[in-house]
Amino acid sequence: MSVSQYPLQRPDAHTRNFWDGCAEGELRYQRCAQCGHVQCIPRSLCEQCQGTDLQWSVSRRAGTVLTCTTVHRAPLPAFKEMVPYVIAIVDMDEGFRVMANALSVVQQDAIAIGNRVRIGFKNVHGMALPVIESVEGNP
Repeated sequence: MSVSQYPLQRPDAHTRNFWDGCAEGELRYQRCAQCGHVQCIPRSLCEQCQGTDLQWSVSRRAGTVLTCTTVHRAPLPAFKEMVPYVIAIVDMDEGFRVMANALSVVQQDAIAIGNRVRIGFKNVHGMALPVIESVEGNP
């Protein structure tokens, strides 16, 4: 599959720190230094207090599956060779959410709402993407 067919993220001023962290094996998240609010989506202002003192922290990469689905029909030709695959939204322990795919078929069968998981990274066409690297057990 060529790079041009695979829909990779394009880091911008707000998300570059997140993607740079992924490349370094760190799952980073944004927290307001004024009110402590953790932002799910990086921004230039705190969504809670409108403060501008936003800092990046490194997650322990552990969380709980909020929801998940198994994709059996590829939405784009670039994903055709991957089906079936699992996509999950994970509530991270620090208070933000991340969307990630499972790494292997064995893990895909084990992923369920409420499972504790650990996030790792997979290089896809030169970009490190968050993935579920391990499942800790049933809810």
